Amino acid sequence: MGKRHNMRSNTGLVEIIGLTEKFTFNPKEGIDNPVMVITDDADSTLTPSPRLCVLKREEGESFGFLLRVERGCRGHIIRNVVSGGVARRSGLRDGDRLLEVNNCYVDDVSHTEVARKIKIAGHQLCLLVLDGEEYEQVVFRGQDLRGLARAHKGEGYKPPRLCHITRDLVSGLGINFTPVEGEKGHFFVSVVAGGAAEKAGVRKGDRLVWMNGATVSDLTHSALSRMMKKCANHITILVIDSESEKEHMRQGMPVLPTMAAPHNLPFRARKLHLDSAGSSEGYGFLLRLEKAPSGRIAHVLREVDSASPAERAGMLDGELLLEVNGESVESLKHEEIVDRVRESGQHVSLTTITTQGQEFYTQVCINRATCIFLMQIYFYVKKKHM
Repeated sequence: MGKRHNMRSNTGLVEIIGLTEKFTFNPKEGIDNPVMVITDDADSTLTPSPRLCVLKREEGESFGFLLRVERGCRGHIIRNVVSGGVARRSGLRDGDRLLEVNNCYVDDVSHTEVARKIKIAGHQLCLLVLDGEEYEQVVFRGQDLRGLARAHKGEGYKPPRLCHITRDLVSGLGINFTPVEGEKGHFFVSVVAGGAAEKAGVRKGDRLVWMNGATVSDLTHSALSRMMKKCANHITILVIDSESEKEHMRQGMPVLPTMAAPHNLPFRARKLHLDSAGSSEGYGFLLRLEKAPSGRIAHVLREVDSASPAERAGMLDGELLLEVNGESVESLKHEEIVDRVRESGQHVSLTTITTQGQEFYTQVCINRATCIFLMQIYFYVKKKHM
């Protein structure tokens, strides 16, 4: 039966570079009476140069740095870079300011959200940073940090796309892969005009990065064809246009699912806001520890009471819990999750997904935390284009 918990009751130093005073000698007036000329010395300073640090850790290993917000200092500050650690080897330095996490601009994002993006990144992390002193100079001059980060990628750069393709009766999956001559594991994509793949966001000339969670860089064309045949009616692929791929290669930056813009994904996480104010029965649901069909242990929402705060928030029996108040539950013990909910008082936010959704992301080798990340992008993309 598993464990069950009833939620029905209880509830630095900054260097400022600006105008500098210079004496300009005027021979007509003599050396004892120089003219003081105020000149803007900003042009003589070096152009700020963001650095891309690619971190890759092993299982059980940490990235080896801390991210802090410090009083009197703007930005997300890199601190405590471990000597010989993953971060130090990637070129990360103490005092660096963080501009992007996996191609996502974060300078104007809350510290909690930035820390969360790093936590769910898995074993690979791409950080775009700026030296601390250069950052302060840019801020002092009122320069555009976002534009600086964008310029680092190059003009015309577009993020990779994570596309879910569903076979249709006319064109099938509507996609074919052609090996790039002389480059093992590199495949061009061709699509049927108006077909299933094109509708799912795939474009002619895209490069294939992975299929159903498997990286194709080590695959032959025949192995890729066999994978296609096993896919039946659905495939999920990660693609990128050729010019943007060149930019990734130039910078030594991997193409990761956490960088991708989702297209046509079949399942999405939901954020539920529960308010128990005025209710003497608490939130009105049970939280149980159960084994999911995949064999993984999951935290499952059960026995949703009629007319309860849980039902009013749209909770469905059998949904899986992913987050409590924006904090992933993946590494928390069951009792810790229960405590998080109870300590929330009369208001709690829960992120959930259906069992089918979890199974889908498990099959394409995306962990649940990354699932939340992708679904949040999906919500943003849909809202932006509505």
